[in-house]
Amino acid sequence: MDLVTTKEMFKKAYEGHYAIGAFNVDDVDIMQGVLDGVVRAKSPVIIAISEGALKFMRPSYVIAAAKAAAKDNDIPIALHLDHGKDMELVKQCVDLGFTSVMIDASAYDFEENVRITKEIVDYAHAKGVVVESELGAISGIEDNVNVDDKYGQFTHPDDVVEFVTRTGIDSLAIAIGTAHGAYKFKPGQEPKLRFDILEEIQEKLPGFPLVLHGASSVPKDRLDIFNEYGGKMAQAVGIPEEMLKKASQMAVCKINVGTDIRVCYFGEIRKQLQLKPEKFDGRSFLEPARKAVADMVEKRVTDVFLSAGKA
Repeated sequence: MDLVTTKEMFKKAYEGHYAIGAFNVDDVDIMQGVLDGVVRAKSPVIIAISEGALKFMRPSYVIAAAKAAAKDNDIPIALHLDHGKDMELVKQCVDLGFTSVMIDASAYDFEENVRITKEIVDYAHAKGVVVESELGAISGIEDNVNVDDKYGQFTHPDDVVEFVTRTGIDSLAIAIGTAHGAYKFKPGQEPKLRFDILEEIQEKLPGFPLVLHGASSVPKDRLDIFNEYGGKMAQAVGIPEEMLKKASQMAVCKINVGTDIRVCYFGEIRKQLQLKPEKFDGRSFLEPARKAVADMVEKRVTDVFLSAGKA
C-alpha cells in the first residue's frame, strides 16, 4: 500500500482509546527494526524524521525507504517530519512526499506561532498533507530541541481552542510535563504528568487528536545493557509506562519515542562489539540491534499504546 496521512489513524485511535507510536529513526536499519516491531504488533505506525536525521539520511533516501516500507508491509504507515522549525524545509518535505509534517513555532509568541502555523497548514493541506503544531514548550534537549526551563511551559487549555480554530491544524503537541532526551527527571524524583490539563483540553476540544512529545520511558533492562557495555547513562529517568498508557486512553492519539530507540539500538551494538571481537562484518552487530529495536517496539505498542483498544 502507499504511505498514508495520520487523519484516519487518529480518528480510529481517538474513538478506540489507544495511541499510535511515532518512532524517531536515524537510519534505514533502525527504520526496519521499528517496522518489524509494529508489523508483529499489527499496529499502524508513524515513521518520524527529525531535521537532523533528514540531513544525515538525505531526503531522497528517506522518501525511497519509506515508500518501499509501505509497499512491503500491510499496515498503515505515515512519514512524518518531526519538529520542523525551518518553514522552507517543512514545505520541501511536503513537496517530497511526506504525508505529515510538524511545524514547530512554539518558541515564538502566540500570534507569531499562529501566523507561521497557518501558512504551513494552507500550503500542506493544498497538497493533501496533514500538519501537527506545538503549543507550550516541551522541556529538555534532543536533536535541535532546546528549552531552558527543565519543566517547560505547560499548555494553557484556554489557548488551545483559539489556536486550533485559527490555524486549522490536524493535531497538536501539548506540554503537560514530558521532556525530550533521556534525563527527564532526577533520580528519586517522582515523574508527574498534568493529566488535569490534558483532561481540560480534551473537554474543550472533544474529538481533536493530541500529541505527547518526549515520551520515552527509558526501560531499565535496555539502559542496563547500554551501561554494562561501556555506556554512561546511569542517571537517565523517563516517563513511566503506566502514565503513557493513561494518556493513550484519553485524547492523546500520538506518542513520540526517540531516546528509547537509540538506547536500545546502540546498547545492543555496544554489547555485540564486545561479545564478538573477532567479527568485522557489520551485519554481525547490526542484525541483533535491529531485532532488539523490533522487540522493544512490539512490547511498547502492545503493552502500552494499544492496551485499551485495538488498531
